[in-house]
Amino acid sequence: MTPDDATRKMQFLFQLRSKGVTDSRVLKAMEVTDRGAFVKGHFADRAYDDMPLPIASGQTISQPSVVGLMTQALGVQPRDTVLEVGTGSGYQAAILGQLARRVYTIDRHRILTREAEARFAALRLSNITVLTGDGSFGLPDQGPFDRILVTAAAEDPPGPLLQQLKPGGVMVVPVGQSDTVQSLIKVTRRIDAAGYDYEELMPVRFVPLMDGLPRD
Repeated sequence: MTPDDATRKMQFLFQLRSKGVTDSRVLKAMEVTDRGAFVKGHFADRAYDDMPLPIASGQTISQPSVVGLMTQALGVQPRDTVLEVGTGSGYQAAILGQLARRVYTIDRHRILTREAEARFAALRLSNITVLTGDGSFGLPDQGPFDRILVTAAAEDPPGPLLQQLKPGGVMVVPVGQSDTVQSLIKVTRRIDAAGYDYEELMPVRFVPLMDGLPRD
């Protein structure tokens, strides 16, 4: 690592802490997961800025502080199985892969899942399974899940995903009816599986959660 790389990494971590990312395991996972490996083209030189950046298929890679805060709210444990809805560049799934036993990530855009799978292979992240499909239905064949993270905004927490949470499990999902008014919500399934508790975390802006598959 060059002195410039070390300085950049220190600034990156300081930026995360200043925005409220304080969990040591999350910070370590974000330290070892190089965001630069997930940003290419004209925006490669902005990979370490705390800002969302465009990627293929009209999607975005979320700003690092939001990724950190969402991951922190999820509270992933080492033996957990996690479902991520909305693979995008694969950056969020790569961080989850550092924290969980197994990660399933699903996206409706085949071009994105192919690229993410190649990145995971290059980074030797063998505990991440990538699928192309309609993430709003989750993965009932692989559930129930300890944790579910949704990286696109739904009008309400999707029912099929709620049903795929284990008792005591946690889902973090952006909720809102427009791209200008969204809230990040933490949903915890009660231990007796009789209901859910909801906590509003912070305002966010995400692309909408779409159903079906596009022609790409």
